[in-house]
Amino acid sequence: MWKVNEIFYSLQGEGCNTGTASVFIRLSGCNLHCDFCDTCHEPGTMMSLPDIVELVMQYPNAPLIVLTGGEPSLWIDEAFVMGLKQKTGKRIAIETNGTHPLPNGIDWVTLSPKTGLGGNGDVPVVLDCCDELKVVYLGQDLAQYDNITASYRYLQPCWVSDEKQCRLNMLATARAVMENPQWRLSLQTHRILGIQ
Repeated sequence: MWKVNEIFYSLQGEGCNTGTASVFIRLSGCNLHCDFCDTCHEPGTMMSLPDIVELVMQYPNAPLIVLTGGEPSLWIDEAFVMGLKQKTGKRIAIETNGTHPLPNGIDWVTLSPKTGLGGNGDVPVVLDCCDELKVVYLGQDLAQYDNITASYRYLQPCWVSDEKQCRLNMLATARAVMENPQWRLSLQTHRILGIQ
């Protein structure tokens, strides 16, 4: 059984898979408590794998399942990932803070480390390799991510409810990308579009 916060169908709004129709499985809970977290992920319902598959298959044309949270790596294992793949025929992506090892079978890893950022304590990142590295940019030193091997590197502005501060965050992130062109800009396009 897995504690699921929600399962929903939308477009991936961030990073390399932006615009891809996806079924999101948001698992409950996280081991970090970041001040800027924009997700109410603690509530949830205990669900079996067949129950999860049944909801996912309400969207048969979506090519991608995104495991997110909270922190999904706290709860999943290889049997869950392989069962989900076999029963749905979909690719599996995960969005993780990288503080726990990942099971085999995941097709796309988005690592978004939060170590050293407000409110999360000193939980170390244990992953050093991913498909895409997506960093919420708050002006931190980008050299701390040099030891992470990634096919793609994205800086993403920290989204806040204050529109003026949000705009300033976007401009600061754009400047950081121009000064560090090994990174790309990632915007939360689902927010811009007003979709989930």
